[in-house]
Amino acid sequence: MIIATNLKNGTTFLMNGKPYQVVKYAHQKIARGGGTVKLSIRNLETGNLEKKTFNSSAKVEETTTVKRPLQYLYKDDTSVYFMDPRSYEQIEIPLVVAKEQIVFIKEGESVDVLFWDNKALSIGLPAKVVLAVKDTVPGVKGNSATNIFKPATLENGLKLKVPLFIKKGDKIRIDTRTGEYVERAN
Repeated sequence: MIIATNLKNGTTFLMNGKPYQVVKYAHQKIARGGGTVKLSIRNLETGNLEKKTFNSSAKVEETTTVKRPLQYLYKDDTSVYFMDPRSYEQIEIPLVVAKEQIVFIKEGESVDVLFWDNKALSIGLPAKVVLAVKDTVPGVKGNSATNIFKPATLENGLKLKVPLFIKKGDKIRIDTRTGEYVERAN
């Protein structure tokens, strides 16, 4: 059991049989009363953020989560397939878990997958990835006075807005949290 005052940022615990991770921790002590612990926590199964307040003496059940580096193989209509590079075991993860993250991963790339009791919870992506522009319309000369963007399709099928100077075949850096263009990559 973990005492509420030990639930620091990044700690994982069980509440109502579900795994949670502490995103933000704040301890408040009031003059004569007992202290309270205010938490912002993420449900690791659904990804939803919740706010909870605990008595400082409250206890929650301890749990362990494990990050495993896996190599992305392919996906089908219902699942995403990874391989453990040490044991060569193939691991099938439901497509619902991978959500929007899978579009940023290329075949053969390694990513960290978070597991809880042999159940995949999420895929850890780097903050930015480099992808090639597969198709975009040519930019019109003279339209560079302001930030004007044009549509582009990337090698993974992702469609987004890029600046006018980006050409077909250029490699660009994309923010995986927002799915937006960051900069041209070398």
